[in-house]
Parts: sequence; structure tokens; C-alpha cells
Amino acid sequence: MRNLRLLKSLRCLKLQGPGTPQCFTVRTDTGTVLIASEYSVTELDTRAGQVVNEVSLTVERYLPEDGGGTVVGIQDLPDQESVCVATATGDVILYNLNTNQLECVGSVDSGLSAMSWSPDQELVTLTTGQDTIIMMTKNFEPITEVGIHQDDFGEGKFITVGWGKKETQFHGSEGKHAAQKKTIEVQPAMSWDDRRPRVTWRGDGQLFAVSSVCPLTGARKVRVWNRECVLQSTSETVNGLEQSLCWKPSGSLIAATQRHPNKHSVVFMEKNGLLHGDFTLPFGKEQVKVKELLWNSDSTVLAVWLEDMTPGEGGQVNTYIQLWTVGNYHWYLKQNLYFGSDPQRAPAYVSWDPEMPLRLHLVTRGWVSLNYDWGWSTDRSHGEDGHDNANVAVIDGDKLLVSTFRQCVVPPPMCAYDLQLPAPVNLVTFQRQRTNELAALTADGHISVYGQGEPPEVSSYFSAITLLSLFEEPLALRLLLWLKEDVFLGVGACTDGPSQSKMLILGPSEAQGPQPTLEIRSHVEVEGHVISMCHSSKTGTVALQLEDGQIRKFLWDSLKPSVVEWQDSTGCRINFPDPCVQTEHLLGLTDRSHLFVGETEVASNVSSFVVYDDFLLLTTHSHTCRCFRLTTLTVKGLQVALAADGGQNQNDQNDETLRRVERGSRIVTVVPQDTRLILQMPRGNLETIRHRALVLAQLRKWLDSQRFREAFECMRKLRINLNLIYDHNPKVFLESVETFLRQLDSINHINLFLTELKEEDTTTTMYPCPVNTTGQSAPAACGKKVDIVCDALRRTMESMDQYCLSILTSHVKKTVPELEVALQKVHELRVNPPSAANAVSAEEALKYLLFLVNVNELYEHSLGTYDFDLVLMVAEKSQKDPKEYLPFLNMLKTLEPNYQRYSIDKHLKRYRKALHHLSKCGEKHFTEALNLVKDQRLYSEALGLYPTDSPQYKALSCAYAEYLVEQQQAEQAGLLLWRCGEATRALQAFVGSASWRYALCVAEQIPLPSDQLALLARDLAEKLIELRRYTEAAILLERYAKDCEEAISALITGAVWEEALRLVYLYNRQDIIETNFKPALLEACSSQASYLEAQKAMFTRHKTRLSVVRELKEKARLELLDEDVPDCPEAELYSEASSVMTGSHAGSKYSHSNSRISSRSSKNRRKAERKKLSLKEGTPLEDMALLHALAEIIHSVDKMREEVHSLLKALVLFQFDGQAGRLQHAYGEALQMIEVALPEVWQEGLQQTQITGPNSTANSIMASFQQPRPSATQDSETPPPPKMRNGVKWKLSILK
Repeated sequence: MRNLRLLKSLRCLKLQGPGTPQCFTVRTDTGTVLIASEYSVTELDTRAGQVVNEVSLTVERYLPEDGGGTVVGIQDLPDQESVCVATATGDVILYNLNTNQLECVGSVDSGLSAMSWSPDQELVTLTTGQDTIIMMTKNFEPITEVGIHQDDFGEGKFITVGWGKKETQFHGSEGKHAAQKKTIEVQPAMSWDDRRPRVTWRGDGQLFAVSSVCPLTGARKVRVWNRECVLQSTSETVNGLEQSLCWKPSGSLIAATQRHPNKHSVVFMEKNGLLHGDFTLPFGKEQVKVKELLWNSDSTVLAVWLEDMTPGEGGQVNTYIQLWTVGNYHWYLKQNLYFGSDPQRAPAYVSWDPEMPLRLHLVTRGWVSLNYDWGWSTDRSHGEDGHDNANVAVIDGDKLLVSTFRQCVVPPPMCAYDLQLPAPVNLVTFQRQRTNELAALTADGHISVYGQGEPPEVSSYFSAITLLSLFEEPLALRLLLWLKEDVFLGVGACTDGPSQSKMLILGPSEAQGPQPTLEIRSHVEVEGHVISMCHSSKTGTVALQLEDGQIRKFLWDSLKPSVVEWQDSTGCRINFPDPCVQTEHLLGLTDRSHLFVGETEVASNVSSFVVYDDFLLLTTHSHTCRCFRLTTLTVKGLQVALAADGGQNQNDQNDETLRRVERGSRIVTVVPQDTRLILQMPRGNLETIRHRALVLAQLRKWLDSQRFREAFECMRKLRINLNLIYDHNPKVFLESVETFLRQLDSINHINLFLTELKEEDTTTTMYPCPVNTTGQSAPAACGKKVDIVCDALRRTMESMDQYCLSILTSHVKKTVPELEVALQKVHELRVNPPSAANAVSAEEALKYLLFLVNVNELYEHSLGTYDFDLVLMVAEKSQKDPKEYLPFLNMLKTLEPNYQRYSIDKHLKRYRKALHHLSKCGEKHFTEALNLVKDQRLYSEALGLYPTDSPQYKALSCAYAEYLVEQQQAEQAGLLLWRCGEATRALQAFVGSASWRYALCVAEQIPLPSDQLALLARDLAEKLIELRRYTEAAILLERYAKDCEEAISALITGAVWEEALRLVYLYNRQDIIETNFKPALLEACSSQASYLEAQKAMFTRHKTRLSVVRELKEKARLELLDEDVPDCPEAELYSEASSVMTGSHAGSKYSHSNSRISSRSSKNRRKAERKKLSLKEGTPLEDMALLHALAEIIHSVDKMREEVHSLLKALVLFQFDGQAGRLQHAYGEALQMIEVALPEVWQEGLQQTQITGPNSTANSIMASFQQPRPSATQDSETPPPPKMRNGVKWKLSILK
């Protein structure tokens, strides 16, 4: 779907040299052209328009001085800095470009007819006058000489295995008479054939082909030779084969021409000599002759050089050059260059540039050098509204193939319609206002304008003869833009200088004539070659691009048109770094796939792009199609997004900007106000995709304008989640529910929408809104989304009286399905059938409900309504056997109503409802109710159903208490028993739970005798001592058991020194001080000192080991960095929670075992956690285990403050100052050691966790939140730094 557009033409005049140009070669290093004539070799700089050098071939008599000599070949040799020239007299001359010396490196007595160098310039083949091929090296050392005409077919001769004879084979459309064909008459070559051999090499230099006239038959044959000059194959007999020959550089086909009895064709041969395809030239069979065929270097364009066979008026012939391309097995004539009948303007030699694939060189007989630079372009309409048909015009000779992609997508060469023009088309352009109208510039200088219609008809026919007569060469108007109804903008060459362009504003001439004529209304000269121009329909601005990438703004609508530099808002000039072959104002794509936005390169692998509305769509060489919203992206953001194109680390699977496409896809066009993007594959066929970004953008537009029907149809067709209709703007949707229902106007569509509802917000998960777009409104009501939408739709549908099935769907789809309500509505339809003709019957409603809900589930819910008519109605539609449900229903009908409902609820396992109904059945069913409560543990619900003074309440309380005792909640059981009057059992429960205060209260209420009360107090004290509640045990022993000695002993055991002393002096038992108190003090002092020493030693050992482990980890991390580990977020974790030694050792074992048990019980998880945090040296998380161990030591030491303080006071009281001082000193040293070590041990942890606080600032808090957050697993493994309770006073100043 692409056309060839002329980007630049370079014309050199006034270069008259001696004689007539015969052939030339292009110097790839300097870009100059070496032209050989019958007198000399002239080096021409086409850009400067001057002759660089010239050397005569007649001085040393290589060519005769009378001008009768012929140069049969010339080739530039960059490696040797020379040019090789071959003459018809047989001389091979080497022209040194540095010394300007000529050297004859060889001579053939019989003369030379052709010279051809291999593509790698390692070999040269010469054809002689004796019809032989001489192959030589690049140093002109002969390799071999063989005759052109060989009787043998060659090494590739076909093998016949003898299966059948010609006469017995099937001949297809030829019929049986084909079996009698024995001989083929061979027609000799044409009379105008120069009978010279033609030599052409394959692109890889392994094979070359020679076309020569057979001396026996007089017809041309093509023979293929290999690099060693060994014949490989000979072509089949082809009548009418002509002299032109060119091997496609890609190596697949050899192009030649053949004249048929009824047509003139370009035919293609395979390397085995068999024909393989052809196309017909647009001329009569005897109208033209083909002088040469030329493939360009990338095999995409075939140039055909033609000349009329019969002279016209004045005895002169016309000359043409046609450029053909192929797509989808169809050959298109893209450009037709008409050189007229003047022999001085006719090309003398034509050649493609060896390095620039789309640059064509030619030199006329009048010594005019012409260079044409072509580029690929897709000519599409530029409308952005729904009236634009997404037109794309393809040039095919004198036809325009127009495809309207809004109506149909047909593969080329087919099209929606074709426009027949009187001459071959060179340019086509669409109008910027009425975008379905187009204009075509033909090779004869006419512009045909086509208006709207199917197909369009010619509305205007302008002649541009007056314009084109200003120039003598074809394609004088190389770019054309249709700005408005009667204004065209063209670009032509400037006659004043070779590096200038002329901007032409064209309009209809006011002079009356036989046909309308375009005239130049104004013109502006531009310094430099304008290679592209584009027009913005929104701003009316025309942007020009020069050949060096500079961007200019053309002010065409001002009083005096002018060209100014393109500047941004700050006044800085904006230019492309390299020339671009496709431009959309400040977006440009080079032939090297670099995409520029102004001066910034954003990607280097882009194959095509198009700008539509606010979107930039592009295809890449990594086989993706990207779509970006330009209004929400910066240039840097676009650069970053394209840098990750198609990468493996695409984290967001719902990225709407990316879509995979077929290899080599290119963008053709976008259908405006639609979701279709047209792509063309390398072979030429088309594909239509609906890019997710375009689809979502169009859906958002439709939803914003409340065009729900269009949005719904598109979403249903393209499988877009229908939740987006609500999620896009919940508030607007809820306000427009009636509009939504009236636009859809389909029960099936509404039901489909309801059934797809989910709690998920698709605007944050599946279809995230583009960045910087307007935020969506919050839901109009709080609650669950599905319930809100179902209720809103149901309320509106109930007022419209035509959506019965949809109302049922809204009940069923709620998060807690309202099946009973839905069934009740079905029952109402059965009782009161609707009278409307199209109303839904109860049978249809029930059938639909069974489609939504499982029949068994629906049967259970109908039973739960206690409506047996409804149950029977559902049961009849199910697969249940009436023998199964009828006896059950009949049995239920015989029961008392409350007990009936109890039986139904129990059957449906709705035990709370069953208990509620059973409680109303009286005392005779209480035993059954009690059993139900015990089985289903409905104690709390049961207590609320009976009066507190009833025997049923007491029985339930006792049962509940028994259950609580079993669940180790004896205290709560005692409370229940006590309040219902079961004091004895309550006392047992309180004693079992060590609730001594409640137990004593109940004992006093019973009441218990004093001796039993004392025994009760001793029992409770023993339990409290076991639980280390010494103070409470002492109260019981002192006050209720009346045993002060046991009370003091309990306090001494619990280190409650002050309370023990109080009781000693209260009961005057000072003897206990010497016997029990002091020894206990000294023992406690000794044990505390030993414990502190052990904790200090363990703390020091763990801290030292932690430093070693961290040093090893840092060393390993640096080694990994030296090995160029990729920069990833996990790299920062090496110094924190992960071990760098886990790569090849025990790490994989521990991580694997941990993953296996992640779903087990909490006990196993704790066990696995302890196993993972092992203090064994070398384990993966040894540093984490050390941190946990250090934290436990700090907590245990810090917790001793109150205990040490009390012990110190008691020691000082009894004059144990030495022991007290040592203990205070040891404990102080331990706390100081911990305080000093805390910043060292928890340095990193403190930086991570202490985000806020009195020393924090706004900047520090923001910086901490911007840092990468550790994972949840890491947080659980890294303990926070312990907080010391420095505010607790424990020291005694008298010990200082």
C-alpha cells in the first residue's frame, strides 16, 4: 500500500563534455560520477555541478580520434583507487585516480563486447568478439577462458528417471494434442537487437548469467555460470527473448524481457533456466523496446528503460524510465519518467546507486546529470471525524487503486474502486478539509481532482502544462499538497542553483482557455532541498523538512508567503539530527528506523508510525505495535517506554500500549473515530487489529458522552470486560441508569451486563486509566459494587414494567443472592399472570431462573420460603423423582406450623432459624431443643430465647457451663452457674480456674464453715504459688488460712522483700529474718550476679560473630558487583536480610523447605521459623538469628530493673553493702554495654524504622518513603531495635 515519492532531484547543466556519454560508474567514497565517452573519462561532482577531473582516451590511442570508438564497460575500484575501462577494440585500461595515469593492463585482439565485475570486486568477466568468456582476478591475472555457446546444458542438468513417456502424461489445459508436439520453432532475435552479450552477477557473487545470441538459431539464450566459470544451466527456449538482462541482487530471479504475439512482458527466470512469473508492460506489442532492466541494491524496485520503436514527428523517438515494485504477487507501476522526443534529453546511461537503494543516476546525451532520490510513502486521507472513509490510494500506472477501510478491508491488489486516468500517475494527495476528495498528478502534467461519491467522479480537471513547461526534465513538481479547495502547494527545482528548492502556491488560472489551467500564484525560494512537507488540519501550519533534517515553517496563507525557522516556545530552533523519510511535524522516521521527536531520538527500531488524534501508533522491529497518548507523555517518558519495547521484564500484563504483531508489519492507516488499525504484512496482505489503547480510548469517549449502546456493542464484540461501563464513572452511570436501559433496549444485553458484574475495579486492574487523565468519580453510595448496580438497575426496571427476567437476574447476581425474593416474584407471576402480549409467563421466568441457579439449590431455597406451592412449582422443573419429594412434603404439611418450619430449617441446616422456631413449640420439645443446642453449640442464641427465671434457662446455662469447662474457660462457666443458682458447681469452676476472689465470694454465700474455708484458702494458695502469683497466695494464707509463717515463706520465695518484712514485723516473727530472709537475700544476689555475667558473655559473643558475618557478606556483595550483576532491586538486600552465600550452598535447601511448609499449622510454622533462624555458623540467615538472640538478651536484662532495685534495698537494709555494690556495679556495666552496642548492632535497622520522631524533618520523612520498601518476609525476619527503659530508676545513691 506504499507509493514511491520523489524526495530530491539533483540536476547538473552546462557540463558539456567531449562526445556523447556512453556509460558511467558511481564512486561510492566521494559520490562523484565517472562518465565515459568516445573521447575521454570525465569525473563529475553532481552536488557541486562541476567537472572534477578529465582524462583523454584518444591521446594514447586507446580510442580513435575520429570519435568512432566505444567504451563497453567502466567500473570504479575503491580498493585500488582506480577505474577500470574496457573498450570495444579489446583494451582493458586502469585509470589511477590519484596520479591521473592510464595503464593498459590487457588487450584482446578480437575485441571486447562487455565487462562485468563481481559484487565483491574480486573477479572480472570479459566477453570477447570471438564469443568467449575470459575470467580474471582483480589483479587481471587470467583464470580461464571458455566459449559462450556450449552444447551441454550444464552441471544442473535435469535428471529423468524414465517414469512414463511424454505421450502418456496428463497435459492439462493443453489437451491431448500436446502429446504430438515434437519440435518448437525458434524465432531469431529482434532486428533492433545489438546482438552484444549481456552479463549480470548474482548479489552474493557466486553465479553470473550471460545472455547471448546463438549462432545456430539466431535467438537469445541465457546461460548461468558459477564463480569458477563452470556452466551450471542453460535457459529453455524462449521465443521473443530480448537483450536486457539483470539478476535480482537477493538472488531469487533473473529479469529479462520477452515479446509475445499479443503483448510485451518482463519475465523472470530461475537459476536453472526455467521461467517463473512475468508482468506485462503498458504498451503495445510493437510500440517500445526495452534497452535495460535494472534492479536496485535491495531488490525492491525494478527500473525499466524503454524507447519507442517507431520515430514520431521529426524522426525522433520518445524515451521512458519506469519504476516497478511488487506486492502480494502483483507488479505496480509506481513512477513513469517521460523524457520526450528530444535526443539530447534522452538518457544515455542509467544506473542505481550501489549504496543508496532508492537513488537513481542517469546522464543524458546532452551531458545533463540527473539524480533522483526516492522514498516510500503511504498516501492516506487525514480526516479525524466519522465522515472520513480512511482512504488509501495506491498508484498502479494509469490507475489509482483506492481502498476505503471504513467500509471494507480487501487485500491488495484488490481495492474498493479504481480510478482510470489518461496517463500514468506520479503523485496523489488528499484534501485537508473534505478528506474524501483526492487529486492526482499524471506524467503528462495534468491534475485530476475527484470529488466525493462511490466511486468518486472527476469534479475538476486542471492542466499544469504551463507550470511544467518551465522545466525540461520529468517530475519537475516532485511534492504536492492539497491545502484547500483551489489551492495546491508544490515543490519544484530551482533553476538558479542546484541546492535550492522553490515552493509553489498553485491555483486555477483566471485566463479563459479550452481547459482549466493551474498557474503559479506565488513562489518562495528555499535554500536547500525540501524532501518532505506536512500540513496540520488543526493549526493550518505547513512544515518543511530539508535534506539535512532542518525544519522550516512555511507561512503560505500570509500576504507575502515566506519560510521561517521552526522554533519552540523558548525561541530555540528545532531540527531533526538526520533526514527523515516520514514526518508528522516534529515526529520523524529515518530510513535507518530511528524515530525522532524534534532533536531527541526516542527509538532506534521503529518500522512505521502514524499520528491519529492524540495518539502515536508505531510498529517496531521487535514485532510489536505500540500506542501512546501524546497528551499524557513527555519526550523522556516516550523514550523510556520505547526502550523497554517487548522486553522480558514487562511487569504489567495489562499494559494497553503494547500488542504483539506479525514480523515485518507496517501501519497503513487508522480508521477515524473507530477502533481499527490496518497493518500490512511483508508479503503484501492486510490485517486489521483493534489496538487495546485505541479501543479503550474510544470506549471512554462513548461512555463520557453516554453513548452506552455503541460502547456495549464494541465491548461485547472485542471481549472487553463489561464492568468498565460502571467503573469508568460510577456516579454518572448511577445517574444515567434509565438512559443505559433505554439505549440497550435488550433484555439479553442487560442480563449479560448483570452476569459479568464483579467487585473488581477494572480501571485499576485490567484497564488502568492513562497517567495524568481526569480521575474517576467515587461511587454514589457506599457498599458493595455489585449490590449497588443491581439495586439501581432493578429499581429503574421495576418502574418500566418490561424487564422481568432482568429483575430476576439482579436478585440472583447480588453478593448474597436473593433467591427467595426471586422465587416469590415467579410465584406472583403464576398467581397473577400478566395480561400484556409480550409479557413473560411464570413458566418462562422459572425456566430462566433455573438457567441461572442450580436446580437443587433453587429447590432448597424454595423450601426455605415455607411456601409449598412454590416448592412444587420448582420441583416439577427439576429432575427429582416425585417419589422422593412428595412424601416429604406431605409429612411436613401434617406438622404444627412452628414445628413444621423447624423441620424445614433443620433439613436445610439453618440451625439458628430451626432453634428459633423450635423454642415456640412449648416445653414438650425442650429436650429436642437442648440436644440441638448441644450439637450445634448454639448456647448464646438459646439463652436469648427463654426467660431468665425459667427452668429452661437454667438447664441451658448448666449445659453451657459444662461446654465452657471443656473449652478451658472455667471462670466463665462459674459465672453462668453462680447467676443461675448453682453455687456449689460454681465454686468448683472458680477453684479450677484459680479465680480465688469469686471462689471466696461463693464460699461466703453458701456459706462454708471456717475450717473448710481455711482448707479452701490453702488449696487456692497452692495453685497460685504454682502460677508464681506469690503476693496473692500470701493474702490467702495470711487472712483466710491464718498461717503467717507460710505467707512470709511464699513472699520470700517470690522475692517480694518489702511485703515479707511487713508481715514479719506485723506478726512479730523476727526469727524468720535470720533463718529464712537473709539466706534468701544472699542467694538471690548471687544468682542475679551469675545470670548477668552469663548474659554479658553471650551478648559479647553474639555481637562479635555478627560483625564477622556482616563483613563476609559485604565482601561477597562486592565480588558480585565486580562480576557485573544486573542492577535490580534485590541487589540492595544483600547487605540486609539475604545471604550472598546461598547461591550454591545451603540456601536453596532452606528456602525450599520453607516454601513447602508455608501452608501448614502455626505450630509447624513456628518450628520452621526457629529452624530457619538458626545460630549455627554458616546458615543463610545467621545474621538474623544473631539479631533475634541479641534482642532477647537486651529485653531480659532491661526487665530486671525493678527486681534489682528491690533486691538492692533489702541488701542495704541488712548491711550487705558489699554484695549490693557489686550487684549494682555489674548491672550498670551490663546496661552500659548494651547502650553502647545498640547503634552498632542496629545501625541499618534504625535507619529503616525510625522514620518519624522528634529529630525527623519533612525532607527526611519524604526520603524514607521514597526508598524501596523491603518485602513482608524481610520485615518479619528483621527485629526492630529494642527500646531501653531508661526512665525506670533502679540505682541506690548510697552505694555510689
